[in-house]
Amino acid sequence: MNVHLVGSIGLDSVEEVFATVGPLLGRHLKRIPDGEPGPRRLWVSFQYPLLRSSPYLRPDPSGEVRPTNKFPKLCLAEGVRPEEVTFGELGYAREAKGSYLDFCAARERGEIPQGVRFQVCLPTPMGVIYAFCTKRDLLAIDAAYEQAMIREAARICAAIPHRDLCLQWDFCHEMLILDGQPQSHFPTEKASLADIMQRMQRLCAAVPGEVELGVHLCYGDFGAHHLLEPRDMGAMVGVANAMVRTVTRAIQYIHMPVPIGRADEAYFAPLKTLAYGGELYLGVVHAADGAEGAKQRMATAAKYAPKFGIACECGIARARKPDLVRRVLEIHAEVAA
Repeated sequence: MNVHLVGSIGLDSVEEVFATVGPLLGRHLKRIPDGEPGPRRLWVSFQYPLLRSSPYLRPDPSGEVRPTNKFPKLCLAEGVRPEEVTFGELGYAREAKGSYLDFCAARERGEIPQGVRFQVCLPTPMGVIYAFCTKRDLLAIDAAYEQAMIREAARICAAIPHRDLCLQWDFCHEMLILDGQPQSHFPTEKASLADIMQRMQRLCAAVPGEVELGVHLCYGDFGAHHLLEPRDMGAMVGVANAMVRTVTRAIQYIHMPVPIGRADEAYFAPLKTLAYGGELYLGVVHAADGAEGAKQRMATAAKYAPKFGIACECGIARARKPDLVRRVLEIHAEVAA
């Protein structure tokens, strides 16, 4: 059975991630991420210092803060016109290039099997800007940042051989908005399904065809809990089907989370309308109930999606100590075997 690692893996270094994951799960993996160590462990918070240091932005005079981490929201600096805003390097390409060298070294040592790709996970621009910028100036900042992220993806694809590379878009804030439940974390300007699919078309078109492409549908992971619990898989299936209709290049895989308490048929039933024919990974693995809990969720899911791989519902770094991370990886291996 195939295993997917969503992105973050709470071990101490990239080298430790490859040395641990490769021997334990390598024969079940098609791709391995670098574990997103250091500041990337907090996902899009990695980008806040970059935004805060921009000459085009400033903390909003209203004093508005991000609810979860209390970072001051940002707006256009005084006198800055929307068309002036631009961003340079975002840091993801430099991180990826360094980690790819570690990936190649681990493969040479035999820790990573031949044919496994290096997986680079990027947040969508909406995942960054809709978290940290005020509603008033949101769209102007977002447009500039999207162009910077497209350039960042191009830098990654230029630096790493396409046969070795997979790029994953982390689709989180969009998913929370499109789920349809009441939420106050993110603004909803230009965030209809049609608007968001146009964004995804642009982002996915920036990835060359020889590079694998994946999408992680995410409900957040702040304090090891979803920001919003999905009612069932209906919204995720709707988003996946919309991507199939809109994105013009192949998407090799889509990942969907499964909360620990949901082994019921009502949760998985919407999968019967999934129109996506690529690799599907379901986040059935949880540390709290181990392999047995995962197998219960898998048994129900199999009634509606006869073919899928396994994963956690999100990354396994934030609020997780290394011993717990290793236990979660061992659960993947036990279930996959």
